[in-house]
Amino acid sequence: MKYVIPGGTGQVGTMLERALRADGHQVVILTRTPTAPHHVAWDGRTLGRWAEQLDGADAVVNLAGRTVSCRYTPENLRQMMDSRVDSARVVGEAIAAAARPPRVWLQMSTATVYAHRYDAPNDEATGVIGGAEPGVPNYWEYSVRIARNWEAAQDGARTPGTRKVALRAAMVLSPNRGGVFDVLSRLARLGLGGPVAGGRQYVSWIHERDFVRAVRFLVEREELSGPVNLAAPNPLPHRELMREVRRANGVPVGLPATRWMAELGAFALRTDTELLLKSRRVVPGRLLDAGFAFDFPHCADAARELVARRTSLRRPGAPSPVRTGAA
Repeated sequence: MKYVIPGGTGQVGTMLERALRADGHQVVILTRTPTAPHHVAWDGRTLGRWAEQLDGADAVVNLAGRTVSCRYTPENLRQMMDSRVDSARVVGEAIAAAARPPRVWLQMSTATVYAHRYDAPNDEATGVIGGAEPGVPNYWEYSVRIARNWEAAQDGARTPGTRKVALRAAMVLSPNRGGVFDVLSRLARLGLGGPVAGGRQYVSWIHERDFVRAVRFLVEREELSGPVNLAAPNPLPHRELMREVRRANGVPVGLPATRWMAELGAFALRTDTELLLKSRRVVPGRLLDAGFAFDFPHCADAARELVARRTSLRRPGAPSPVRTGAA
């Protein structure tokens, strides 16, 4: 099969490309800065020669969008919105113009679309869309608006020959340097891996292996379209997540952080506390109903596997990771 992955040079795209190539698929990456023969230049906003790659492709997986790991200044929020909405819109235009359109378009979205809540999990059928919760910072609503506009750009595309799926993804855990799990593990090893602001807020996550397997599953399952939550079935409070990260790294205790300490840390790291403080209790209702079985449904098992693999990958002479089995 031929996969086209706009925005595929980040950590998630690199992980997905590696797995698809290991399966024997052809992969084309659309990127603003091509550095390899299978990279094709695009700007993420306007149609160009890159659109020819979608004509005759089997699947498109659009991962394009400015990173959310930044300070939520007005300019950064604008770039986050524009990069997501523009790229989804122009991918839709390219599919609509194709003589042989791809049979499926997987569009990255985010679990952040759901409300900040502790009382019940959010699945696709009964989950509460955020933006109107009391007692949260006003700018959190903008993150929800980004997610809704992102999905609306895909939903509004006129692509009758192409099935469309919006991937409401939780944070993807991998052993790669600079990824979420790497940052959490580093904090744990420094003794700073305690709960933040009490640690009641839920964290939704998915192991990289299950992310790739879910993508394969959704490409093959013709009956699935619309929003699909890509999250492990057992989200857990932040305090419990950090306890599992500490255990996997062999660290018995971690210093807790208050809300103001989290604000200072986020400022120093040039990121935002929404990523730490919003309670994202998301479950994969549609995947489970369709028969998808997670390799890593529990955080403890995921954390142990990631630490073990990170250790082996960082030994001198260790091969690059290649992955994964079928769904």
